[in-house]
Amino acid sequence: MKGKHTKTRVFEVDARRAEIDALEVLGDAEIDTSDIPEVRDWSLAKRGMFYRPIKRQLTLRIDADILEWFKEHARDGKGYQTNINQALREYVDRHAKHG
Repeated sequence: MKGKHTKTRVFEVDARRAEIDALEVLGDAEIDTSDIPEVRDWSLAKRGMFYRPIKRQLTLRIDADILEWFKEHARDGKGYQTNINQALREYVDRHAKHG
């Protein structure tokens, strides 16, 4: 049963937490990383792949027709705020390049 807390699952989580706690008190030089292979080929690496800008919550007044357009063009009405953010980002990028 996925997601159920069984005795085995609780033990695994407790054991993992204990291992992490033990590693936290060690200095970087004291941690054995010999079983981790050194990465030599970074050709497929993608810079900024996991970067997410900090978001701030605010109240913003937007014309009703603009808001409805974004909601209508979002999948199942979800993600419209992300689409608005992306549109604003594209606007800023375009205008920042032109002064």
